[in-house]
Amino acid sequence: MEEDKILENEMIMDDETSSSIEDVEEDLYHDPKAGEIVQFVRDKYSKAKTARQLDEERWVQAYRNYRGMYGPDVQFTSTERSQIFVKVTKTKVLAAYGQIADVLFGGNKFPITIDPTKLPEGIEEVVNFETNPDIRKAISEEPNVMEELLPGETLPEFQERLGAMKEKLAPVMDDVKSGTNGSPTSVQIYPAEIAAKKMEKKIHDQLEESHAKKHLRAAAFESALFGTGIMKGPFAVDKEYPNWNEEGEYSPVFKTIPQTSSVSIWNFYPDSDASTMEEAEYVVERHKMSRSQLRSLKNRPYFRENAINNALSLGESYTKEWWEHVMEDNTEQDQADRFEVLEFWGFVDMEIIEKQGVEIPEELKDSEQVSVNVWVCNSQVLRLVMNPFTPAYIPYFAAPYEMNPYSIFGVGIAENMDDTQTLMNGFMRMAVDNAALSGNLLIEIDETNLVPGQDLSVYPGKVFRRQGGAPGQAIFGTKFPNVSNENMQMFDKARVLSDESTGFPSFAHGQTGVQGVGRTASGISMLMSAANGSIRNVVKNIDDYLLAPLGKAFFNFNMQFNYDKEAKGDLEVKARGTESLMANEVRSQRLMQFMQVVSNPALAPFARMDYIVREIAKSMDLDPDKVGNNMSEAAIQAEILKQFREANPPEPQPGAPTPPQGGAQGAPAGAQVQDTSGAGGGTIGTGTAPQPGEQGFSGNTGGEPTVQ
Repeated sequence: MEEDKILENEMIMDDETSSSIEDVEEDLYHDPKAGEIVQFVRDKYSKAKTARQLDEERWVQAYRNYRGMYGPDVQFTSTERSQIFVKVTKTKVLAAYGQIADVLFGGNKFPITIDPTKLPEGIEEVVNFETNPDIRKAISEEPNVMEELLPGETLPEFQERLGAMKEKLAPVMDDVKSGTNGSPTSVQIYPAEIAAKKMEKKIHDQLEESHAKKHLRAAAFESALFGTGIMKGPFAVDKEYPNWNEEGEYSPVFKTIPQTSSVSIWNFYPDSDASTMEEAEYVVERHKMSRSQLRSLKNRPYFRENAINNALSLGESYTKEWWEHVMEDNTEQDQADRFEVLEFWGFVDMEIIEKQGVEIPEELKDSEQVSVNVWVCNSQVLRLVMNPFTPAYIPYFAAPYEMNPYSIFGVGIAENMDDTQTLMNGFMRMAVDNAALSGNLLIEIDETNLVPGQDLSVYPGKVFRRQGGAPGQAIFGTKFPNVSNENMQMFDKARVLSDESTGFPSFAHGQTGVQGVGRTASGISMLMSAANGSIRNVVKNIDDYLLAPLGKAFFNFNMQFNYDKEAKGDLEVKARGTESLMANEVRSQRLMQFMQVVSNPALAPFARMDYIVREIAKSMDLDPDKVGNNMSEAAIQAEILKQFREANPPEPQPGAPTPPQGGAQGAPAGAQVQDTSGAGGGTIGTGTAPQPGEQGFSGNTGGEPTVQ
């Protein structure tokens, strides 16, 4: 798709505006028209930066606990020899991150699905094809009966007879579903479901192209560590596909695709007065770019080349924040050979936009504010465009690990166990220092009893010379009591408290020696199910605040820019992360049980077997489109198997009974009735044994006919 079509409704401050500035010989480095919008962006950035200072302190403390570093607030006394840091926080953060990743990607695909709404509008939910006259008459008033099959007509013949309708129904004819008796006289098509499946495949392909799984894992890690994971998008970008022509020359192919990416929490500056992203009026993202990265912006649509050149000529302007020194192990260098670029998304007053010399669209001239995207670097406006999304929204999605109802930023595992981590470090240091003290003797020497001038060092085999006639002991050894066991008991208690404060027990990430109910397989299963409760809430937050809005953004992007005409319909996006919490084995077992229930011929017409088979394949981590057939393909496969069995009948096995040659009707093949009563003698013939009251039955001698 052409980029100008994707951004056709944008409002642009382009190079023509800057050329008019050149005409009046104004200083390009201090564009007076751009100055106001630059100041506006910097004011919003400064306000958000000031408001999140307390959050930055929380994140720095969480990072220190994760890395195992003491902050400046921890002072050691001269007698403290051990400065050990027990990194339990790192263990729990990584375990929570791993469990979230397993849940989100347990199905080997991005956890977003597209389903038709309960009552789809603008597209039919079901299209029926009927040939039975009684049924046709009964449903003739229904609007979803579009066409009918003639008696004995096959689907290919029906498609040829459709004429002008053939092309319209071509995308869905492969997914027709036969009637209850499998005959071609009753066929159903589900246009809404087919459109949803096409849109889902399209979005999954786009997510795969933009490496969305990698970015989602990065957001999940920051969510576990700092309390909030952030993603942005989709944005139209030109992706380069490697290609070599016949002469061996590199000739890449460029394709415009929607792309999503993760955003570090440190570079995310949202509206300080908003508690959710829906309430946010603006978001500023801080970029740290090299010269090559800044130059590459020229290749993106609607970036002003002359403004980028001006920013480059002014030199690197990136100044490190205080938290960056902590993240870089307290480096003292304050400057970096990088450019600070601010990306602003949000609402701006119409007065400010009008002063930029930008032509306002007619439909927006009566608006008091407009949603724009502005890029600023070195007081230069690199880009100023109208928000290209319809309806306009800020393309950032923040998912909290644990909800904070009064802030966009959530609470992570590291913050929840900050106090218990401090306790564990303190008790471990005390235990180590006490063990070091109690493991050595304190030696007291009475020098009046010893010969002067001796070396007082102690080692095995040491000999001290005593004064002649001096009474009493000259060397005394004092042993301090060992209380490290008591300190370790307190350490274990603090570790239990960390399990309670995080809702993530130690046995969930490999702790051994679990006692009590956890000693048995069923007991540990119960404990693991209870431990999944906290992760279930976390994944639900990711579903509601990140995956569902991101999926809707991709859906709206495809609908707005018309990426696939056949995939349009009354559809809704659903995040399926929490579904993976139910084990696939349990899900497949329930599906198999349901299949056994509907195997009853009386219940079979009420079951959608194709859906059941697809869900069983999904529960086994298989691609249902690759391992399963649709209804028409299944009918063809059944016909092939039937013809194969008819052409290759099974050969009789050695020793198998031969077919009956005569005798009583209904007798088993090859069965002979032997008269053992003594009344008749010999073989009566093939057939069933005489029953009491029938000719040939005799019970006088107590014998009974036997079947050989």
